[in-house]
Amino acid sequence: MLIKLLNMGLLLAWLAAASPAAAQTSRPLTIRRAYFQAAFEQRAAQLYAAMGLGAAGLPLAVFREGLVGYYNLRRADSRATTPPVLTLIDFSRPSQQKRLWVINVEKSKVLFHTLVAHGRASGADVPLAFSNKGGSEMSSLGFYRTASTTYTGKHGLSLKLEGLDPGFNTNAESRAVVVHGAEYVCEDFVKAHGRLGRSQGCPALPVAQTTAIVKAIQGGSVLYLHGPAGAGYRSRWLNTDTAVAAYATML
Repeated sequence: MLIKLLNMGLLLAWLAAASPAAAQTSRPLTIRRAYFQAAFEQRAAQLYAAMGLGAAGLPLAVFREGLVGYYNLRRADSRATTPPVLTLIDFSRPSQQKRLWVINVEKSKVLFHTLVAHGRASGADVPLAFSNKGGSEMSSLGFYRTASTTYTGKHGLSLKLEGLDPGFNTNAESRAVVVHGAEYVCEDFVKAHGRLGRSQGCPALPVAQTTAIVKAIQGGSVLYLHGPAGAGYRSRWLNTDTAVAAYATML
């Protein structure tokens, strides 16, 4: 029903923009904006439905936020090299549930859906506290870019993250907040403890999937770490108008 309504809105906006009357008034710019807004919302709803994200537990609002940031960051990439891969981590969900999705936006395909750990000082099963401070051992919310190259650290294959939200995650590098595997991120740990083990702030992955996920997301792709409603997160990358403008250039 949602997609049908969006299709109707898109059609009406297009018809209005194509009318002679619109071309002779100050309305064309507003109408074009409405057209591209409808096109963006339609794209988000279609992707969400096509990939079965609702059934997998990802709220549409969280997916839409990630997509808004994805298009804004593609626009901000002066080299135009941002891969069509979006990683979503929903830390409003408990750790015993799969709450990480790696999505190829262009192919409308979920590449991975798996467990991911949060920082030990952020909470037990559901993280409630977040920080950008060194030594906090908390997770940091917001948008990140992945590094181009990997390295081998104390947790094996690892991938650095560049935090893009001042006040929320820009100390990721100095805190060594990276993507890596960990033995405590597995179903057996959940069965034994009722939750995953916790990291020092890193989004830690199941060991068996780490190499494949790291290879899929490295190279400047976008990662969005979403938190609960009361976390107070805000970001310039969540500006819908600029995201729609970026999306419009790709139509």
